[in-house]
Amino acid sequence: MAIPVPYLAVEEYLTAEQTSQNRHEYIGGQIFAMAGGSREHNQICLNIASLLRFHVRGSDCTAFVADMKVKIPLQDKADIFYYPDVVVTCNSDDQERFFLDYPCLIIEVLSPGTEAIDKREKRLNYQTLDSLQEYILVSQSEIRLEVYRKSNQGIWNVETLDQDDNLQLDSVGLTLTMQDIYEDIFTL
Repeated sequence: MAIPVPYLAVEEYLTAEQTSQNRHEYIGGQIFAMAGGSREHNQICLNIASLLRFHVRGSDCTAFVADMKVKIPLQDKADIFYYPDVVVTCNSDDQERFFLDYPCLIIEVLSPGTEAIDKREKRLNYQTLDSLQEYILVSQSEIRLEVYRKSNQGIWNVETLDQDDNLQLDSVGLTLTMQDIYEDIFTL
């Protein structure tokens, strides 16, 4: 016997998520539970988010870590909501309390269970956002970053960085060293 896949309206998802003990991502009417992160994952997120928060303080930009959703509108389908590890918005129209519509920078710290999704599905969906300028994937098992950056012509380019490189975040005018990112994880 076939069992129908439950469909949840966006409003129902947003309401339920406010009181849920677990976080869920929302894709086209379906919800998917998120796994917890490792110590390394959390430390890298905190390292990056702390530096971003300090850097954007007093500007039109705001940095968030872990619990702020990003909304990706889909034509003729239910929207998508993801929880990026670190996200920055510099758009004054971003006034929703529980999600962002206009992120300029999204950073995901890769986990073994989500790496393929972060590199394919999430990347492609995030790149549909006009406001997004940079999407950064950070390895937690080695000193390695994949930097996806949108050109002035709207073309996405990718650059791989390792321990000898610095991460230039053009979207917010900040440069991070690998020591900044991997502090208390790897000795450089």
